[in-house]
Amino acid sequence: MSAAVKYTLGRVGLFAVVVAALWPVDIDIFLKLIVALLFSAALSFFLLKGWRDEMAEEMAAAAERRRTEKEQLRSALAGDDQAATGDAGTSTDQATGDAGSSTEQPGSSDSGRGPAA
Repeated sequence: MSAAVKYTLGRVGLFAVVVAALWPVDIDIFLKLIVALLFSAALSFFLLKGWRDEMAEEMAAAAERRRTEKEQLRSALAGDDQAATGDAGTSTDQATGDAGSSTEQPGSSDSGRGPAA
């Protein structure tokens, strides 16, 4: 069971326990629910600290994993674009000996001549 589910169920359970403890008290039901919400929040801060920390670690690990996957995807996309253009231009240049092949990007040649006529 994930830490987020454990923590959420713990919070809901703690709220239910506090509502049950306040049920015999003769006050308005909405006031009971508000008091139960406040008490359960304060109690969960102390009683559910371990589960909250575990959930935070899982969320941080997931965020780091997504960040890493995003960087890998960006580099793969950039690498595929450059590799396809660069490899095709290099292999054509080497096979034909033509430095101004049509697979080069405009302005990417070092000769400074511009596009071949």
